Amino acid sequence: MKANKIPVGPFHPLLEEAEYFELTVDGETVVDIDMEIGWMHRGHEYISEMKTFTQSIFLVERICGICSTSHPIACVHAIEDIDNIEIPLRARYIRSLVGELERIHSHLLWLGLAGHFIGYDTLWMWAWKYREPVLEMFEIISGNRNHYGMMRVGGVAQDVNPEKLVELHKHLDMIERKMVMIAKAAKDDPVLKSRLKGVGVLTKEDAIAYCTVGPTSRASGVPGDVRLDEPTDAYDLVEFERIVLPNGDVYDKLVVRVLEIIESIKICRQCLDKLKTATGQVLNNVKEISPGEGIGRYEAPRGEVFHYIRSDGTNRPIRHKVRAPSYVNIPSFKASCKGIPIADALITLASVDPCYCCTERSLKVVDKNRDPHTLDLLGLSRTKTERIRRTIHGN
Repeated sequence: MKANKIPVGPFHPLLEEAEYFELTVDGETVVDIDMEIGWMHRGHEYISEMKTFTQSIFLVERICGICSTSHPIACVHAIEDIDNIEIPLRARYIRSLVGELERIHSHLLWLGLAGHFIGYDTLWMWAWKYREPVLEMFEIISGNRNHYGMMRVGGVAQDVNPEKLVELHKHLDMIERKMVMIAKAAKDDPVLKSRLKGVGVLTKEDAIAYCTVGPTSRASGVPGDVRLDEPTDAYDLVEFERIVLPNGDVYDKLVVRVLEIIESIKICRQCLDKLKTATGQVLNNVKEISPGEGIGRYEAPRGEVFHYIRSDGTNRPIRHKVRAPSYVNIPSFKASCKGIPIADALITLASVDPCYCCTERSLKVVDKNRDPHTLDLLGLSRTKTERIRRTIHGN
């Protein structure tokens, strides 16, 4: 049978953001898959070089709404690395508290979407219902349900109100009870097992070969976790377990995230307990950044996020490089999608929790015959769209 190509995207009901995948199929079996990026690029690295260090923190907070703490934490780590800046103990606990709440929020969001993708809307409604008190905790801590604006060079922007600690504990207790229930459902539910077990397997060897990170790699038996391997903030002051499973299928990716939520709740509870006794300021007054370069790593919900910043001694970065976890996780579909039915391809793509706006990169377009600044990129895009339309419709 002749192989056919199936386009998925750039706009598709299963894709929360614009991206284009092309599946090569033989009958109902995927024999190859490719991806075309460039639909969501917003030029954060370039824009950051025109901003002050503080403005850059706000900028990278908007790389991804779900990781709106992970990027700022990695960013401030990189800036602080230039001058070996110490942050107050209380600020360390607050950073890890906000970071772990974001992990719970992100994993619950993915869990709900995964349920919806496979037609299991009960799981979707459960997960998103229990995500709501996490957003309420963010509002109590920062005043915002998203884009919390908490990270600063040398600490955090504001303290946690001691009078709210009891209320925050109550929210955590409720979330933990519900997550234990969902964990039991994931373990015993025949629908989830029959639909997800053995689907989209990413072997340990392939996970290493594609340099995958986060739950994507830990579900394939690769134990990397920045929080434990190179602890920063309060991660060397709290106790939690590294969640690693061996099978590499979509089911194990689901279970890893559910169990990580329970571990994140433990971390949050320890941070709240420490805030009862950890006194002092939450922000060191950093007046300037020396010339030099620094790196910042953080275990975002999707895996390790990496920021590199170079300073010339002024109040802004002269180079800012960002590598988000999806940038290395998404290409693993070349290994996990081949040989599976078409019906399993999209949930396999979704199993890495892809963030396409985190992933996008753009090359500088240079035309030797004219000034590159006069290139009409919008016009080029429209011309390409018209060419694709004519190819599809044959006119």
